[in-house]
Amino acid sequence: MKSTLRISLKSGERIFINGAVLRVDRKVALEFLNDVTFLLENHVLQPEDANTPLRQLYFIAQMMLINPEGKEQSLVLFRKSVSMLLNCFQNEEILAELKRIDGMVASGRAFDALKAIRGLYPTEDRILNSQEITPATIEQIRKEIAPWR
Repeated sequence: MKSTLRISLKSGERIFINGAVLRVDRKVALEFLNDVTFLLENHVLQPEDANTPLRQLYFIAQMMLINPEGKEQSLVLFRKSVSMLLNCFQNEEILAELKRIDGMVASGRAFDALKAIRGLYPTEDRILNSQEITPATIEQIRKEIAPWR
């Protein structure tokens, strides 16, 4: 017997389920009885907030979950982005984790990849603040992998 997943939402909160966006008008608890792909609103990154290389990668990965019809296009962009980031970063933790994240996405685990990418934000912020990556490199990455900007 599969276990169920129960989540609670507050009034006005949104959830993205298998590409659909739902907003609840009152406090509600949802119980998923089978496998489902979902994102809670507080895990959805808005385009204007995808302002660092890893946040841009996160945005692309989240599009695979939010927009299943465009999943193949997002996957191509994701793979291109990971390749560029592997060539730009020098931090061993980020490089190892990017390879692991790439494997997650390749095996259909985009949700797990999002969590792993979020875990790298503090390291990325430290690197960007110390300028281990030049502003010109960051701008080049933005132009290549962030067509929405």
